Amino acid sequence: MASDSDYDDDFMVDTDDIMDGDTDSDFASSLSVSDNDETDDMAFDGAFAEKHERKTYEVEFSVQSVKHLVASQDKEIEQVTTILGLPSKDAATLLRYFRWNKEKLFERYMDAPDTTLRRAGVVSQQYQAQPTLIKATDLPPSDQPFTCDICCDDDPDLTTASVACNHRFCVNCYGHYLTQKIKEDGESRRIECPQDQCNVIVDEATVQRVVDDKILARYRELLNRTFVDDNDNLRWCPAPDCEFAIECHVPSTSLTSIVPTVQCACGDIFCFGCGLPDHQPAICSIVKKWLQKCEDDSETANWISAHTKECTKCHSTIEKNGGCNHMTCRKCRHEFCWVCMGPWSEHGTSWYNCNRFDERSSSEARESQTQSRLSLERYLHYYNRYANHEQSAKLDQDLYQKTEKKMEEMQQTSDLSWIEVQFLKKAVDITVQCRMTLKWTYAFAFYLAKTNETAIFEDNQRDLEMATEQLSELLEKPLEREKIAQLRQAVLDKTVYVKHRREILLEDTAKGLTEGRWSFIVDVK
Repeated sequence: MASDSDYDDDFMVDTDDIMDGDTDSDFASSLSVSDNDETDDMAFDGAFAEKHERKTYEVEFSVQSVKHLVASQDKEIEQVTTILGLPSKDAATLLRYFRWNKEKLFERYMDAPDTTLRRAGVVSQQYQAQPTLIKATDLPPSDQPFTCDICCDDDPDLTTASVACNHRFCVNCYGHYLTQKIKEDGESRRIECPQDQCNVIVDEATVQRVVDDKILARYRELLNRTFVDDNDNLRWCPAPDCEFAIECHVPSTSLTSIVPTVQCACGDIFCFGCGLPDHQPAICSIVKKWLQKCEDDSETANWISAHTKECTKCHSTIEKNGGCNHMTCRKCRHEFCWVCMGPWSEHGTSWYNCNRFDERSSSEARESQTQSRLSLERYLHYYNRYANHEQSAKLDQDLYQKTEKKMEEMQQTSDLSWIEVQFLKKAVDITVQCRMTLKWTYAFAFYLAKTNETAIFEDNQRDLEMATEQLSELLEKPLEREKIAQLRQAVLDKTVYVKHRREILLEDTAKGLTEGRWSFIVDVK
């Protein structure tokens, strides 16, 4: 996550792209970072005022507005145009065909220019195309009389449209065709000529001349989306209605050792690698495995293995529904002992003592069930704590409303200013943030192999958990007018400590991932 001190270099946001009505102050507030907000930190009397240095668990990134995305595309197109000597519209088509991979484009073009152009849907420069829009009466004699192959209209006053392939249709039909492709099919990058079996791409200039302004705006929006989707270093912010994209140069091969957490200008914090909400310190592959484990039926099967047994005769699955160990299979009517799985006929009247049970002789038969039970207990240990912190974070979200009222009350009953009571909101921010971090530490720990390093991780986890609970308890305390100063100091001190404990945990975990210190019980690559 980038700090405020990094925004001058990392953030590339243009205020012109902010929605109409936003003021400079609104925009400044949209750039706030929850754990580094300068405004909030004023309430901490300089507690967080030291210059921020990028930590091991933070990555470099920048926020790209729509204007910057367009400028980036124009820059790429201009470079290809200059090097290959192609018209800009053809350079744009080539770049989109190669998904903005210039190195691959140059390599293929230098090897076989005509073939590359043809496959990309570009007509060779040697072929002289007619103007995009032209009256039917102005067509060359060889193309007259003109009849639109779509609507079969042969009116000589028709305006016709075509791209470089010179497959002409009336402008109304061409417009309807492009509108359907853009509006209904959501296409933009590879809209081909309406002529059957013609793969020449309809360029942006042609679209601009044929469709209305609303469809043109949608077309350009789709072009921007494909630019981001095709670029490995760009990802759209997943927040609803957010138009910013994030640029981060962390390759996918590094996601086994880095959790690339980024923050958009809208305030949303997420993982650049997978697009999910911030899940530090767990890497993306572990998060994927954990979520899948929580959602699928694997734990149902685990429960069945731990709480049921198979009939020794017909192998039907049986669940014990009473205290008696005398079992009768409803399917084959076989009678056996639930404890030792032996025939009930051999138990006589000593069934309650079960003298046939022998740990050494029955261990092999019970090993599978024992392992399933242990596996289930281990999973539930981590899942219950994971779910508890998730639920606590949601409940802490409700604390914001209570905190705002408490801030107003504190301001009215003391000599503190509104800025000075912001420490309460900051404390809630950090509490929620730590809850989410703790949630993912349990997913991380579930797949972590037991080593000496594991003990250090669990100690850091315990210290953060204990400090977070203490801070949460402080925030729940009712206001007492005569103790406001003591409460403020206690919350400030505990907030600083909790923030520090989170940084220690994330820093050590990130270094362990980078150095390869952690061992996992599953393949994370």
